[in-house]
Amino acid sequence: MLYRLEIENFYSIREPQVIDLIAGKSADDRPGRLAPIGPGLEEMAPKVIAFFGPNASGKSNVLKALSFLAWFVRESFTMSPDGMLPYSRFLHSDALSEPTRLAIFFTGPSDPEKLGQHDKHSCKYAYELVLGGDHNRPQRVISETLKYWTLETNRPVNLVHRDQNGEIKAHKHFGLAGYHTALERILRTNVSVISTLVQLRHPIATELWKTSTQFNSNILTERMDINEDAVTRIYSLNPRLLTALNKEIERIDFGIRELQLLPGANGPIVGLQHSGLNTPLLLGNESHGTRQFIRTFPLIFDALANGGLAVIDELDISIHPLILPEILSWFHDSKRNPHNAQLWMTAQNPSLLEDLTKEEIFFCEKDRRGRTSLYGLKNVQAVRRTENYYRKYLSGVYGAIPKLG
Repeated sequence: MLYRLEIENFYSIREPQVIDLIAGKSADDRPGRLAPIGPGLEEMAPKVIAFFGPNASGKSNVLKALSFLAWFVRESFTMSPDGMLPYSRFLHSDALSEPTRLAIFFTGPSDPEKLGQHDKHSCKYAYELVLGGDHNRPQRVISETLKYWTLETNRPVNLVHRDQNGEIKAHKHFGLAGYHTALERILRTNVSVISTLVQLRHPIATELWKTSTQFNSNILTERMDINEDAVTRIYSLNPRLLTALNKEIERIDFGIRELQLLPGANGPIVGLQHSGLNTPLLLGNESHGTRQFIRTFPLIFDALANGGLAVIDELDISIHPLILPEILSWFHDSKRNPHNAQLWMTAQNPSLLEDLTKEEIFFCEKDRRGRTSLYGLKNVQAVRRTENYYRKYLSGVYGAIPKLG
């Protein structure tokens, strides 16, 4: 489980910002809201993390940070040597010459050599990336570190560390012996050492890569909507996904009995059979809200099935406000979410605040210099659990609302 994110000099986030999900001892104890961050660990964290704030306050940039890290570990080896990494520093002269720092903290097995396997006891891990370089020139890795906290000492140990000169040092548990020569030959300054080692079939790097594939997002540099061809391909290749979708759209009552894959001139096409109609409607003729739900469902289904992350920008766009709490409840339900998958989302609809706890709510606001700050509702003083978060937020008590006039 992911339990902490640190961001600095990344898009509108100039100063270091920390999103710490670890819940306090007085946290909401309603079933399903929190889960242990890993087997054998006492700390708890939410399974739903929602960001609220005005338009252009930087909410999406939080999700971009997560998506960028997953992309960097998973796909950066495909970059050309002079390729520009898909992110931006804070667009001010003093920031363009300074590095970007991103770090995620998560849990894994107590023995790093068993990454990807189930373990009764978890350890805390962190992956930190620092990027620099001149503006308008290809960014380069200043440092890249994967570390973990041992059960014996609870002190951080670098499993692998790469410095600004490209020198790589690895702990014996990482097993880099025999890979150094090949790694030095193909590693590039704008590519992850993990992504590079995957090409050499390094065991631990490969398991980390597999873990990154459980990250499902609709945003990297901007929000990406899945087009009709991609929707058709996704559902036609995954019968379980199609069955699960049809179960939900009938139960939630979209007025749709099922999504069908119909024969087309160039392959299957999507048609939706409505109650009372004899002929299925093509996906392009459906409402925006229906299309949005069908596009988003694969991200949610995959996360719930594999215990991964669903990172969804503007989940509430065009989806009815009564359906949104239903989607959140899937992550709270231990039967539907047996592996403690997480949903990270941004939202504009403040009515969702009525369905969330203090630990699940985070706010973004931007100052007059264009700099984003982040804070959790749990960090706002004197907030009681009995409060109406929706009304208090709209009245400005928590901040992070549009300033009019």
